[in-house]
Amino acid sequence: GRNCSFLQEMDVIQKQDENCYCYVQNRTIHLQYVWSTLQVKVNSREMFRFEPISEKSNCRNSETVFEFAACAVQILRKPEASTETFISIKQYGEDICFKIQPFKTEPYTVSVKREMLDGKLLFLFVAGVFLFHFANSLSRSTKFFYLSGIILGVLALLVFVLLTLKRFIPRHSTFWILMSGCWMSSLYFLYYFKENMQWLWSEHRNYLLGYFLAVGITSFATCYQHGPLTTELSITLFTWTLQLTAFVLIYCGVTIPQVAYAVIAVSLCSKGLCYPLGAACHVGRKMKNHFKSKKLVFKCLTEEEYREQGETETIRALEELRSFCRNPDFPSWLAVSKLQSPHRFAGFVLGSPHVSSAETKAHDEEYGIGSFFLEEQLFETRAESEQGDPANSIHGGDEEDEDEMHKQISFPYATELL
Repeated sequence: GRNCSFLQEMDVIQKQDENCYCYVQNRTIHLQYVWSTLQVKVNSREMFRFEPISEKSNCRNSETVFEFAACAVQILRKPEASTETFISIKQYGEDICFKIQPFKTEPYTVSVKREMLDGKLLFLFVAGVFLFHFANSLSRSTKFFYLSGIILGVLALLVFVLLTLKRFIPRHSTFWILMSGCWMSSLYFLYYFKENMQWLWSEHRNYLLGYFLAVGITSFATCYQHGPLTTELSITLFTWTLQLTAFVLIYCGVTIPQVAYAVIAVSLCSKGLCYPLGAACHVGRKMKNHFKSKKLVFKCLTEEEYREQGETETIRALEELRSFCRNPDFPSWLAVSKLQSPHRFAGFVLGSPHVSSAETKAHDEEYGIGSFFLEEQLFETRAESEQGDPANSIHGGDEEDEDEMHKQISFPYATELL
């Protein structure tokens, strides 16, 4: 019922008397405006009062909680008085009307400019998509749990306090009633802070910084004392909360509601299809490995691996032989009749070593380090190398010098073998 001036893109209007202005949304959807906003700037050299005008007389017809909070803020807050103000209008939002009341007869300017890519909207949209797809892993992160507690304490202090004092509330119905009231109050303060963020930051910066610092430290201390989430139920609830928050960010991050609904639907479908797709990939890998021809891979053992494997297999074979001999079906009398040392065989079956200490000592003397067999092999190898070298044949000496040389080099060769 007001005689208001209609604003259009690229308008620059100069007036000096009280007047109201409206921007009527274009209902034709264009995808290039999905992150586009209109910036309305009002400035003057003198003070003026900016008063939004709502078409709704009360808040009963509000369809969502955000609309109710916005309506309540517009009713309760007083008109602002300043020399400059900005309004950001979404391309496909509601029609916006406001009134300018100058205190003095001084001209003021109303300019309308389009911003094709609003960085705030793009940031909210990307953050929502990222938060939805990584909600499961983020809900299990200790650092993200503390960060979420700090953000919740700063932005919704009443909700954080109520969650902290939950164990002192005996009845669940009372808790949920209080939670609803805390969320409504927090939404009201969030909307008020968003609408007056520029004024609060310029006029009360120190108080805001003090609030952020004090509440942030207190929230971190409370979350640190409580500890991260451990039960699967609490982690699942935290994951669902993050996904719902992601949907809100996606909805607020675009100017076309239909695009937001489509992105949310695609995200839900992709989350639901991950399980059958993962199962199909697993079955495909199994089938591929089943029909794939296996190539034989030969691996050469080192000397140490060869020795360890020989000792292990020898011990295992001896234990299997003992178990077989202890079997009641084993023809013990027939075996004893063919053995030269039945007592030694009986001791072996009962757990004695299969090689006696005398045999071990004799083997070490013949084939061990410092044995006659090893020295003979080393001397023969050295003699063959000297015969094949022409330089040594020219400077050859008598047999005593050659024996002395063999004695001098025998110790290094033996040490090298050891």
